[in-house]
Amino acid sequence: MNNIDDMRHQFETHSELVLNALPENPLNLFEQWFEDARNSKMPDPNAFVLSTANATGRLRSRTVLLKYFDNKGFVFYTNYSSQKALDMNDYPYVAVCFPWYGLERQVMIEGCVEKISQMESLKYFSSRPRGSQIGAWVSEQSKAISSRAILMDKVKQLTEHFKGRDVTLPDFWGGYRIKPTCYEFWQGQPNRLHDRIEYLGFEEKWKKQRLCP
Repeated sequence: MNNIDDMRHQFETHSELVLNALPENPLNLFEQWFEDARNSKMPDPNAFVLSTANATGRLRSRTVLLKYFDNKGFVFYTNYSSQKALDMNDYPYVAVCFPWYGLERQVMIEGCVEKISQMESLKYFSSRPRGSQIGAWVSEQSKAISSRAILMDKVKQLTEHFKGRDVTLPDFWGGYRIKPTCYEFWQGQPNRLHDRIEYLGFEEKWKKQRLCP
């Protein structure tokens, strides 16, 4: 038995999240916090945990990378045959957590998810490094495979196939947009009396409230 009940992190004292002083639109607060995370030089501040459920209620979580966000939602990319994509096809609602541990902050988001247009996906795909573009063609994401050598052999084949020309967008790869209906901004504080501010609503109509830690 590994007894770890004495592992405790002592949170610093941070400025209180004053409800009335916070933006009415949670996206504005997210933008501020995201910039703080990026400026802190922590690795991958755009990494977030994406949780999905399928038709049977089975839950799965994994880390993905945020590639774009605005007042329409939060965009990430994947293979349309991946497990996350299959889950979202079954049940188009997700939960997200940005774990910015270095700042003693988290942002949790819940919402519905939808595919973005092929044009949007192409615009992003065209900006990716060539190796990543070929990687999208190579991997049948979430499928069982007998060895890594199979992947590397496919890389060689496709590198030769696309030699001297642009790598085209696979029809099985593209983006999803999360359209938030709930945000929670969590700021660590001493003695586990953390600040938690919740926004409920959609687009421009939001209600904010403080939650008990």
